[in-house]
Amino acid sequence: MRVLLFGATGMIGQGVLRECLADRGVSEVVAVGRRPIGQQHEKLRELIVADLADLAAVEPSLTGFGACFLCLGVTAVGRSEAEYTAVTYDLTLAIASPVVRLNPGITLVYVSGQGADSSERGRSMWARVKGRTENALLALPVRACLFRPGLIIPLDGIRSRTGWYNVVYALTRPLNPLLLRFFPGSVTTTQRLGRAMIAAARDGPRRGVIEAAEINALAREGVTT
Repeated sequence: MRVLLFGATGMIGQGVLRECLADRGVSEVVAVGRRPIGQQHEKLRELIVADLADLAAVEPSLTGFGACFLCLGVTAVGRSEAEYTAVTYDLTLAIASPVVRLNPGITLVYVSGQGADSSERGRSMWARVKGRTENALLALPVRACLFRPGLIIPLDGIRSRTGWYNVVYALTRPLNPLLLRFFPGSVTTTQRLGRAMIAAARDGPRRGVIEAAEINALAREGVTT
């Protein structure tokens, strides 16, 4: 399976990339982003694009893929609804639409968030925008898997680009084993998330929302090593 990956420099994207490179069933990963990842691997190819909202110039390099992992995202803290929508909804659809057109049989796997509001009418701004994005992806003529993880624990030295997130992760690290054991419906890891996304893209007819508990269950199906 050839994989397109958007958001490889973020915390989630780093975890997904790591699992893709370790999975024997993934033959190639093309990471599309604004800046280099800073690592090399025989299966990794980078495609640097100045404006991810306009992929027209690189469309010839975006064909022949079995899966597209959409790991782009920003925190809603300190952002207006318009600002958050520009990244969460507008950019995601600007990427997904041409990818689907160029790869009619592709599976989209989008990292949303636990509590996303598919009604698009709730009081929480971020949940409405996430829900709107999910609905738009489901309307595309391909299989779309919408992951709703809760707390994501970074493993393997992975760090968030949001500084205060790293402070919280460091403070809660001693509790991680307990969190994973007693809250499987709300807590996962970057490793599990990456493995589950690969499994969802490759193995099942799954379509629609995949909550945290199912993410962990999918991860246990393992990767091809």
